[in-house]
Amino acid sequence: MVICNIAEPITLLLVLLGVVLTVFLGKETKKSFIVAIMLFLFLALLIFHGVQLGLANKTDADLVYSATYNMGLDFAFVFISFIAYLWIDHIDAEANKKKSLDNSLDWFWNKV
Repeated sequence: MVICNIAEPITLLLVLLGVVLTVFLGKETKKSFIVAIMLFLFLALLIFHGVQLGLANKTDADLVYSATYNMGLDFAFVFISFIAYLWIDHIDAEANKKKSLDNSLDWFWNKV
């Protein structure tokens, strides 16, 4: 059985709400480490679901499907939190007047 099943609709909405609130908190406080913690939590969840899929009995189709679906959602949340981290890190660098090593989102904002 999947312990952290984020694929259920209520859980998915709560996780999405948590992501939005974390990004908002990071933006308002101008601290990128808040969003970095969220990124590492989603990476840990992705590793957890990967190990769970690797250890699963292949005859249990429900567990394999659930772990695979959860890994897909984990990848999506890792992508969202990584983009949010880059954005908040840029805001943090501007607020503290630090020079950013790499402004990784310039390619995206210049085309929009």
